[in-house]
Amino acid sequence: MDIKSFKKSLKPYKAILGIDYGSKKIGLAVSDLLLTIATSYKILYRKNLQTDIEELKKIIKEKEVGAIVMGLPLQMDGTQGDIAKEVIKFSEQLEKALGLPILLWDERLSSSAVEKFLIKEVDLSRSKRAKVLDASAAAYILQGVLDALSYA
Repeated sequence: MDIKSFKKSLKPYKAILGIDYGSKKIGLAVSDLLLTIATSYKILYRKNLQTDIEELKKIIKEKEVGAIVMGLPLQMDGTQGDIAKEVIKFSEQLEKALGLPILLWDERLSSSAVEKFLIKEVDLSRSKRAKVLDASAAAYILQGVLDALSYA
């Protein structure tokens, strides 16, 4: 799905859930209902697919989510590596289980940009960065989509 199709699929006054996928943990961020700002939400520690989906269903209900954005970790040359293929498979499973539109968004360098920010601007130690990096990366990815939606 491209950004224009994604925009058309959005329901009014529903938030977007941002996901930074990982095999051990998933960073989550949520937009406001007017789709202007992304906020880091939490880190979901992975157990198994069914448990992960059930936890996401609770979050979707609680946060009034109507769509999902997932970071797609493409290689620097734009090709899909193993992790990108894993993300695509996971997004297909989520779409089937949740019935929400899902946009895959190029996330190259997002974790790197967030980590540099956390070091230089916030001066977080390595251990503290590890606790917030995934959710912060999800917010960075989601904010990129929210900004792009205004031009789509």
